[in-house]
Amino acid sequence: MFKSLSGAQIRQTFLDFYQERGHQVLPSASLVPDDPTVLLTIAGMLPFKPIFLGQQAAEFLRATSSQKCIRTNDIENVGRTARHHTFFEMLGNFSFGDYFKEKAIAWAWELSTEVFGLPAERLVVSVFREDDDAFAIWRDQVGVPVERIIRMDEADNFWASGPTGPCGPCSEIYYDFHPDRPEAIDLEDDTRFIEFYNLVFMQYNRDASGNLTPLQAQNIDTGMGLERMAQILQRVPNNYETDLILPIVQSASAIAQLDYHHCDPAAQVSLKVIGDHVRAVVHMIADGITASNLGRGYVLRRLIRRVVRHGRLVGIDRPFITDVAETAIALCEAAYPNVRAREKAINAECSWRKPVSRNPRSGGKAAGRNSRQSPRWGGDRWTGCLCPL
Repeated sequence: MFKSLSGAQIRQTFLDFYQERGHQVLPSASLVPDDPTVLLTIAGMLPFKPIFLGQQAAEFLRATSSQKCIRTNDIENVGRTARHHTFFEMLGNFSFGDYFKEKAIAWAWELSTEVFGLPAERLVVSVFREDDDAFAIWRDQVGVPVERIIRMDEADNFWASGPTGPCGPCSEIYYDFHPDRPEAIDLEDDTRFIEFYNLVFMQYNRDASGNLTPLQAQNIDTGMGLERMAQILQRVPNNYETDLILPIVQSASAIAQLDYHHCDPAAQVSLKVIGDHVRAVVHMIADGITASNLGRGYVLRRLIRRVVRHGRLVGIDRPFITDVAETAIALCEAAYPNVRAREKAINAECSWRKPVSRNPRSGGKAAGRNSRQSPRWGGDRWTGCLCPL
């Protein structure tokens, strides 16, 4: 039976499920990764990448975590689609040379249908086009009808850490919001389907010539989007209206003197952008990132500026980020105590500084400043972000 769970309950349920099956529960790694190839932690598997690449021995054969992640490659979709975010949590279970496809698939299905209560008839799975093993497990052991097992190409269902190295096929579980629709299954239709669980079967090594050879130690890397599962279980139209994000959105809408559910679509987009970005900003600063013009500091600065911009678009003409940030901190401090511990740093980074005097002969520019550093919002100088909006 369909269960209605809070975001916190979903997170804990996932971790408990895999802990009961021999997985070591690990805390989220920082958003500042040890990996020099990326600016920010972008996936739940990133802290385990050295193990998957054979560069480090695994302390545990099985692990599970809820990993904080930041991605900005789809930033223009934030607030405009039901599922795109900059900050999100990835629930994952991992096997380092222990179990493989059969257990990963069986447990994913058990968790989805028996624990979270998703109706089996509303689920569709995808497999890599050449992965007959996964197809057979879904069909013969799990009992998914063949018409609901979709073979997909390498672009969608084959994972690789880079041009060479460990790689393997994926299998994904999708939820069908509209099973009554008569048209054929099209997993690209995000008005009907949402992918919420991805199972990666790392079973090959790819050499410089593109040849695949089986790995001696086969690994499992999975990811379930917390916000996506919350949307499904809480029966809301998008991730932003889950209890993980909606209070932040409502905090911003109250400052703007708007009713989120009844304002125009453009205002709703701006409020959702504020809700998403403030959540990201809070966690980035809590993990020690400060705004700058370089690297991850630039990412933080850009996010804060976008919050300011979208605040203006909904009529907020005063400093407001720290007020909204307090809601974000209160929402996640139980799971991530460092956000409350870093509250002063968060407020300082998101606050306005002293007003800058205006020179009446400067054409509205701040005295001693060029046009790219002109004062914002009636003479108050925000923290000096120079990156594009």
